[in-house]
Amino acid sequence: MSRSRKAASDADLFAAVMRDVKPLRRPRPAPPAAPAVPRRLPATPPSIEVAPAPTAAVKPAPANPGIDRRTAARLRKGDMAIDRRLDLHGMTEAAAHAALDRFVRHAWHEGVRVLLVITGKGSVREGGGVLRRNLPRWLAAGENAPHVLRVESAQARHGGPGAYYVLLRRRRAEK
Repeated sequence: MSRSRKAASDADLFAAVMRDVKPLRRPRPAPPAAPAVPRRLPATPPSIEVAPAPTAAVKPAPANPGIDRRTAARLRKGDMAIDRRLDLHGMTEAAAHAALDRFVRHAWHEGVRVLLVITGKGSVREGGGVLRRNLPRWLAAGENAPHVLRVESAQARHGGPGAYYVLLRRRRAEK
């Protein structure tokens, strides 16, 4: 059995299929191209030899110096016992900051380890409350910064996004 018609070429088939296709009303925007940044390697003086990279796996530095992975996970999950609570609802920014500094200072002197500080969620329109936004900054830059090991957003059962867990460093015996 022989074919009486010649096999159509690819171009003819493509043209036949595309005959009914209509263009989109507006073209789709192309994804933005990343700006090309020239990459410069540091100049190495000719008298210095560069050692090859070590082939053995190097253990990365801990993401949280002073805290092990298990303790960080327990704090993040809310599994550590909360020793003290502070509720800052209804306070002005200045009063809340002073109360927080006093609370953390007394807790650290008493040897307390885990604190729960409730700030409230604040207004959604403003991107959260003033106390909620400022509390991590106050703890990181205030007088108690050397005593604070980690600040973590609380789990829903402890206040969710309107509260923070604060892990304090252990108080070492003074010599």
